[in-house]
Amino acid sequence: MTAFSTLPLKPALLASIDTLGYGEMTPVQAQSLPPMLDGRDVIVQAQTGSGKTVAFGLGLLQALNVETIRLQALVLCPTRELADQVSKVIRKLAANIPNVKLLTLCGGMPLGPQLASLTHDPHIVVGTPGRIQEHLKRGSLHGGGIQVLVLDEADRMLDMGFSDAIDDIVGRIAKHHQTLLFSATYPEGIRDASRRLQRDPVEITVEAPADSRPAIEQQFIEVDPARKVDALAQLLAGERGQHALVFCNMRRDVDAVTEELDRRGFSALALHGDMEQRDRDEVLVQFANRSCAVLVATDVAARGLDIAALPLVVSYDVAHDPDTHTHRIGRTGRAGQAGLAITLCTPREKPKAENIEQVLGAPLPWRPLKLAPPRGKTLNLAPMKTLVIDAGRQDKLRPGDILGALTGDAGLKADDVGKIDVFATRAYVAVHRGVANKALERLRAGKIKGRNFRIRTLG
Repeated sequence: MTAFSTLPLKPALLASIDTLGYGEMTPVQAQSLPPMLDGRDVIVQAQTGSGKTVAFGLGLLQALNVETIRLQALVLCPTRELADQVSKVIRKLAANIPNVKLLTLCGGMPLGPQLASLTHDPHIVVGTPGRIQEHLKRGSLHGGGIQVLVLDEADRMLDMGFSDAIDDIVGRIAKHHQTLLFSATYPEGIRDASRRLQRDPVEITVEAPADSRPAIEQQFIEVDPARKVDALAQLLAGERGQHALVFCNMRRDVDAVTEELDRRGFSALALHGDMEQRDRDEVLVQFANRSCAVLVATDVAARGLDIAALPLVVSYDVAHDPDTHTHRIGRTGRAGQAGLAITLCTPREKPKAENIEQVLGAPLPWRPLKLAPPRGKTLNLAPMKTLVIDAGRQDKLRPGDILGALTGDAGLKADDVGKIDVFATRAYVAVHRGVANKALERLRAGKIKGRNFRIRTLG
């Protein structure tokens, strides 16, 4: 039996599960939740999209005592984007438990507001290792009451050089705690971390059944270095290029490729670690709400990106290692959708491709690409445009307030309005490109929730 009701969960958690429509447990939930609820350490190898966040979210919420006002659960994530996603899932699961305080603490954000929010201890903190370590060192975060430590996407945290920070964090929190380690891959570094940080962990490996694995078609295309951008532009001009993620190995190449695509008429944005956090957030908002057709990114920046219907992923450069290649192609073909993953390979990159082939244990699917003569600028615009409202949760603004203003006084049809994201001090709403100017004018002339806010277009 794989129903959540078979588990000894709090009624409030079972009510949340029912509200969220989770009927049966996924394999990772069915295998990991029983030992987690027994208080055992676990190490779980499972791919993104397997339901692991719900699994450890339920585990730490089951152990939570809301009456005790102290930090009891800490979740470490490699990136701000993933931390935000994890926080959203845990908040939904905790919806029926009154007075749960959860904070998201990540680097790249001002320290002042975080310190202010820590005047009273939260129950749960989700964040990136560097910022969590900083708060523990300052004494603004108190780890003495932590009962559950979660390392999410632990392999990527190690790849990003967070090993020392994680060890330091563990040395600053309660000695006796449950450690839940989740990783998409199981390299020796993860085994070493488990030996250092866990006590007799239950090892769980979850492979998606063959008939439920995403339908991802892979293609490798050999290109001349001088025609690489031409090949990319030709692929993006196809039907699946209307919403595509392009990976480059180097930050400078991300900027160069984005500029060239923009020059050729593509709605393209860059994403890499040298950008300010707010700029990164706004790029991700635009890509998720279809205001940006092509996102060009480094692997670290795109980690944690979860776009359900992403038809095309292109590796502009061959990934440095097979694990990274696997993560890249896993960005497409999600939620049961078919996906296409294309790798452009110059002659100099052939050894890296051969390494991937050796690990896969099967010949790579090479295909020719007949390049058309270069053509002038052709507009390949995204279907939506983003409006920015300089107000957010702190102003008690909700998505429904924005939708009501757009479909009310602004006169838009509900179908003209796309994704709405409300953050602490800003809100973003996607509207169809053809009505964006009308929506902007009407919103500026009218009011949202009876108030006037500064509104502008993004990009």
